[in-house]
Amino acid sequence: MIAVDTTVSSSSWSAFIDLCETIAPYCGVVCFLAPLPTIKQISRDKTVGKFPLLPYSSMVSNGFVWVMYGLMKNLPSMCASNAVGVLLGAYYFTTFVQHCGPMASNLPGTVEQHLKGTGAIILFNLCLAASGVGNASDIIGKEGVVFCIILFASPLAALKTVIVTKSAASIPLPFTLACLVDCTAWSVMGLWKMRDFNIYFPNLLGLCCAVAQLALKGMYGNRSNGVKELPK
Repeated sequence: MIAVDTTVSSSSWSAFIDLCETIAPYCGVVCFLAPLPTIKQISRDKTVGKFPLLPYSSMVSNGFVWVMYGLMKNLPSMCASNAVGVLLGAYYFTTFVQHCGPMASNLPGTVEQHLKGTGAIILFNLCLAASGVGNASDIIGKEGVVFCIILFASPLAALKTVIVTKSAASIPLPFTLACLVDCTAWSVMGLWKMRDFNIYFPNLLGLCCAVAQLALKGMYGNRSNGVKELPK
């Protein structure tokens, strides 16, 4: 009986790993689509307001790094999902710049600095991949880990505001849920399928960030700190 239960459990876990392998690329694409409403608002209003350019330039840079890593490690699903991220990031970037003043310097930095930074990252990784250096893929992977840590840590800056105001209205629930599923899938794949630190480590961090945001969402909801609007 114990042997049968162990076999069933092992089979179920293998099926779960296979499921994670299937859904991970699609969840990644959902996360890349999350900024689309903001970009549509920018196009409609013809102004970027106080929105930063950094999320979109970093999406291009981060996506390109993981495309290169996927190519060098022969991981088609990683290449495909992150290639979508690069294309969407480029579209977001272009749309943003079209409605951004040429002298804007709160993006942070300027548009020119973002273009040079993104271009330098792309050129560096292309040269590294073509150099034939033995550990080139590992260097690119570690670079991707750093990018992911920065991207996943950025929402944590808003958590202090959520706690102080006791309102989690600023936490986008659909995007957070998509990140939760995406990071879970890639963590499982990285740990048990690929056994690749560069994949499971940043996604475990992202999973922790998503859980923290969901916990605050459940704790505080979208309350307005007890202040009610006066009737108009």
